[in-house]
Amino acid sequence: MSRPIEGIIPVMLTPFDEDNRIDYGGLERLIEWYLAQGADALFAVAQSSEMQFLSLEERAALGRFVVQRVAGRVPVVVSGHVSDDPHGQVQELTAAADTGADAVVLVSNHLDPHAKGTETFLGNLKWLLEKLPKDVPLGLYECPAPYRRLLSDAELSACLDTGRFALLKDVSCHLPTVQRRVKMAEGSTLAVVNANAAIAYDAMKSGSRGFTGVFTNFHPDLYKWLRVSGAQYPELAEEVNNFLVIAAVSESMGYPALAKLYHQRLGTFKSMRCRAVTYDIREKFWALDEVLDKIMAGTQAMRQKIAALPKAA
Repeated sequence: MSRPIEGIIPVMLTPFDEDNRIDYGGLERLIEWYLAQGADALFAVAQSSEMQFLSLEERAALGRFVVQRVAGRVPVVVSGHVSDDPHGQVQELTAAADTGADAVVLVSNHLDPHAKGTETFLGNLKWLLEKLPKDVPLGLYECPAPYRRLLSDAELSACLDTGRFALLKDVSCHLPTVQRRVKMAEGSTLAVVNANAAIAYDAMKSGSRGFTGVFTNFHPDLYKWLRVSGAQYPELAEEVNNFLVIAAVSESMGYPALAKLYHQRLGTFKSMRCRAVTYDIREKFWALDEVLDKIMAGTQAMRQKIAALPKAA
């Protein structure tokens, strides 16, 4: 394995222009924003990237662009695993590997698309692993779409036994499950990284090696501070954590269009156009702008409190 893939790992947005094409200028500015906010790695061509609404050519081009612009500053993992057809999966995951990414991420539900169980999952996994490049590290993602398929302990153990997996994006949203998986992965190459904001800090304190939830698109630096420095300042860590949990409740208000509106406000890119969310989020969610006002103000207030902490001698 190359560098470990852990820490604060933003699930990347895909900016579009008003003609519904990928806005590569906006994407470049977004990459630099993630890195300036302390991202330890980037997850490109994920559900937050609207991968289910991108063509294979767009997914491949998007992954290549991110890898090239990051230029080795942090690890980049790429998915784009959206097909239920095994041969289609080989095509799209090979395209992901060809981007030069540090790891290619497999989506758990596509290994068992009809929820038949462990035998189907492991059979499809074995077949797929034989077809993919042997020198490319792999990741696992319990993507909620089209359905959330959590790994059983037996399935995770089988993946660990291959020695090929570098990352599990855990979507159990259940702290005891995260803790059990962390223990299972001890001594292996696999980093268990939680994706749920409500348990993010507790999961990191329990050994989850970072955070890769959707609010890495709003304030990844605050999650980074919790991971690196929270233990030194327990009272402030509790305050920051409470703010992050409450802010993340707004995910239900039209994400990822919500995050695009946020970045439109920041000036990262011009359009909040979204393929996954086609309705007007301001019309559906009343006072949405006021909610974002509070999230932005709260984010700045937490940053100011962190900045005011005494500097180490």
